[in-house]
Amino acid sequence: MRVRYHFGPAMSGPYGVAGRGPGWSWRLTVSIRRAYGGVPEAVRHPLSDRSVVAAAVVVSVGCWRTDWRFAAVAAVLAWMLIGRSDAMPSRVLVLLLVFGVVAGLRSDAALAGLVPRQTGGFEGWVRLVDDPQPFGSSTRVLLEVDGERFEMWARGRAIRIRVDGWRGGQFVKVHGDRRPLDEQRQGRVAWQHVVGEFRLEWASDVWAGGPVDRASNRVRVAIERGAAVLPGDDGSLFRGLVVGDDRHQPPEMIRRFRASGLSHLTAVSGQNVSFVLAAAGPLLRVLRPWSRWVITLGLIAWFVSLTRFEPSIVRAGTMAALSATAFVLGRERAPGRILCLAVTGLLLIDPLIVRSVGFWLSVGATAGVATAGPWLGHRLRRLGPLAMPVGVTLGAQLGVVIPALLVFGRLPLVSVPANLLAVPVAGFVMLYGLPAGLLAGWVPPIASFVMFPCRLGVRWVDTVALIGERIEPGGAATWVGWCVLTLVVLKLVVRLRDVDDSEAGTVAQR
Repeated sequence: MRVRYHFGPAMSGPYGVAGRGPGWSWRLTVSIRRAYGGVPEAVRHPLSDRSVVAAAVVVSVGCWRTDWRFAAVAAVLAWMLIGRSDAMPSRVLVLLLVFGVVAGLRSDAALAGLVPRQTGGFEGWVRLVDDPQPFGSSTRVLLEVDGERFEMWARGRAIRIRVDGWRGGQFVKVHGDRRPLDEQRQGRVAWQHVVGEFRLEWASDVWAGGPVDRASNRVRVAIERGAAVLPGDDGSLFRGLVVGDDRHQPPEMIRRFRASGLSHLTAVSGQNVSFVLAAAGPLLRVLRPWSRWVITLGLIAWFVSLTRFEPSIVRAGTMAALSATAFVLGRERAPGRILCLAVTGLLLIDPLIVRSVGFWLSVGATAGVATAGPWLGHRLRRLGPLAMPVGVTLGAQLGVVIPALLVFGRLPLVSVPANLLAVPVAGFVMLYGLPAGLLAGWVPPIASFVMFPCRLGVRWVDTVALIGERIEPGGAATWVGWCVLTLVVLKLVVRLRDVDDSEAGTVAQR
């Protein structure tokens, strides 16, 4: 059955969702529910948007502080500020208290559990949690030994060559020594659930792993073969854009992408998930609604597994799954609300992810794009076609300003024009690059022809990063530039508001 969209008189919203009048909302919800085999009753959310935001904040505080009493106080304060807006405030207070206490207790237990149950010698099979990651003259390998995670550092040319051929999900027979981590190192790798260090003495047999891991590794190997036809370092950048594999990017490339504010392009996120679903769109549209939902969740899970469960992609995958489920049930799919639900659920499941910088950069950028981005885009419409791209870019920068300053100590001014120039082309590489890379890897004779558009796109993105690094003023000049840009944006917003007020007055007089 086809979904019928009954558009009312108000058809504009910050997320492309037409007006929220009760009649329009009810008709749209009923149509979607009928199309998906659902029932048209109970169309209201049990919690208000403010209560959902409060829950995400309280859970985040509880996981970070690892103290249930502190989280309980935060729950009461959040309820006093915004929780009373719900139709049943007592229910909101109880929910916030439960979430805060559970988050604090789980986080405390998770941190306390980052101690190896056994230390000393070990000989047997270990599982590779992720692909080996080069760091300077060493290679870091994340191992799972008897259900616990240890990090192993491979130093020396021979062992690094051997380790470089390993893949996440494989099993390796090893002999070595398990040791606890010092307190400082333990805090830095806590989000990965690492409990100690493994000192390798020798490694022998390698087993390919389970069917899901084997399938993911075959896809990644095919993409690597396809990317190998790109000259120089373009292949490593291509893999970073498509599947977030930045292992072999040279230090110079990493530095210029960070200096130009484009490093987020090589970390898989919601944009990559959206492009995967968009590529599968023609197939999904011919399926029945509930079959479409199941296949969508399967595609999301496959891509999250393919990209090694990075925190940013786990967040994006969770949001995509929630959005697909909301569509099936006929619920409103406001990105801000879905983001808060995803953050709350992920932190309750894995409280240690709160210590991942990548997770908070991803959450901040998404929050900025979903809230401030459309608001700014609407108020900067004097810029014409550039209004929404500029608004979304500024919104993303606003969302990451706190974690970026706390961790990296800088927020490149050139990131605004650099993102405007690079993101659309990078999006094309992400959308076209996954099927093109697989085809090039599986059919080598046509690899150069198939990958030529990706070569042009990767070159463009890298050139933007290179120019951005060179023209970034740095130091005090960067902060002066941000102040000037802020004043210009505020002036445009205020001027446009005055124009809107004048037009509204004229219409009222008529």
